[in-house]
Amino acid sequence: MLPAIGPGRRRSFQRRVLAWYAINGRDLPWRKTRDPYAILVSEVLSHQTQITRVLPVYERLLGRYPSVQALAQAPLADVKAITDPLGYKIRGGWLHAAALRVAEGGGGFPATMEELRRLPGVGRYTAGAVMSFAHHRDAPVLDTNVARLLRRHFGVAVSDRARTRLLWDLAASVIPKGRGYLINQALMDLGAIVCRARAPRCGDCPLRRSCIFRANARQESRRPLPD
Repeated sequence: MLPAIGPGRRRSFQRRVLAWYAINGRDLPWRKTRDPYAILVSEVLSHQTQITRVLPVYERLLGRYPSVQALAQAPLADVKAITDPLGYKIRGGWLHAAALRVAEGGGGFPATMEELRRLPGVGRYTAGAVMSFAHHRDAPVLDTNVARLLRRHFGVAVSDRARTRLLWDLAASVIPKGRGYLINQALMDLGAIVCRARAPRCGDCPLRRSCIFRANARQESRRPLPD
């Protein structure tokens, strides 16, 4: 069951997150395009990898293979020579196989969640990201940073499987109609920059006054030490 989020609390959450993002959002090259191919590349390369390491590889890969058709025609070994230094070496194979699948289908990039999830290596998160960032649909995204932010802020404390379903529902419920692209990017950045896994910067968070994680931490710090 979703935490009780009244309309006022939801609007406040959305307003504060978007206001923070307008000032603090990261300037990333894939945020300057709506090309689903480029966005797919960015998401696959960013998987479990720091953005600073992704940027030069993203630029090199798209510089050499600027379209999904160009990537499909490339030798797999050449693609992996660019992507493998990032680690998690399956990602080059995923991108190449996805490009082949698109090219074999006539070159039109999938435009629905169902079609996207049939591509090799594309799960719910990556499909949602392409739908949100390329097609500006109100599809939720739930990467590690967004999941941590939502879990902490709304005090989600259930079993792993139930928690994952609940967090996906939460991610969908906080999207302002027609602004999924913005709120998703904002939540990703806020989780990465402020609501960090270690040493979260709670004092800099625009949601600090309504965050259950912060309230619990402050309450814990006030408890007297045992004798």
